[in-house]
Amino acid sequence: MIVLTGATGLVGRLLTTELETDGVRVVTRSPLDAGFASGVEVVEADPQRPESLRGALRGADTLFLHSRAVGDAAYEVVALARELGVRRVVALAAANVDDDLAAQPSRFRGDRNKEADDAAATSGLEWVSVRPSSFALNALTAWGAQIRAGDDVRYVHAGFEESPIHERDLVEVLARALRDDDLLGRRVDLTGPESLSHAEMVRQIGVALGRPLRFHEVPPDAAARGMLAGGLPEPFVAAMMARYAANLAQPQFPPTAEAEKILGRPARTFGGWAADHVGDFAV
Repeated sequence: MIVLTGATGLVGRLLTTELETDGVRVVTRSPLDAGFASGVEVVEADPQRPESLRGALRGADTLFLHSRAVGDAAYEVVALARELGVRRVVALAAANVDDDLAAQPSRFRGDRNKEADDAAATSGLEWVSVRPSSFALNALTAWGAQIRAGDDVRYVHAGFEESPIHERDLVEVLARALRDDDLLGRRVDLTGPESLSHAEMVRQIGVALGRPLRFHEVPPDAAARGMLAGGLPEPFVAAMMARYAANLAQPQFPPTAEAEKILGRPARTFGGWAADHVGDFAV
């Protein structure tokens, strides 16, 4: 039995579907609103209150540790899993897990990647930590509203490069880590197959949409004000702007071949991701 924390988020839902035939038990604070298929066992519990997971972990052999779902309780959750006979833990962390904590933007939105990564590696259990680069889906969050409104995208640092990963590749790798033994004892640095600038990502979205999208670079201060006006917390925005500024001279997290090696096929491209999400960008 595989127990999934963070199952109601995007990655968790895709992972639940991927593992449905394996015997999966999902943990959620609101089981009546979870909306999973009838074959999925749903348990009410709060991953940030480890004792509430006792029933969910009893009889399980594998735990998926979602860094945002468990938050600061990662070590306690893993200790409870070990006590109850769970033999494997797979953590979802991030490529920037070893950066200074104040320089990790997602930390200010609840992710505890460093704790999840370390809790898995020091658990005394079979373990894997998957550390993805930025999600391709971040493009939808950053630019989706502008693209739905027209063909002009205004954002910071046209030339900043990273290697965005398709969420389906991430989920397939996580499923391998949960099911198979090939990745045991590893921190897997996972990226998309190509390093792309902000401007190039916008161009490729335009190709998928059949629209001539135009990227307009705006100064960091103006971009930060826009993010704050949109409701993002100030520490998150400051860390994001610092991340961009620190990696203008070279791509952040250049592509690795890990996804292709693990999945036995080329990793999905950003252009392919954009084609998969045309409906999300439609006017």
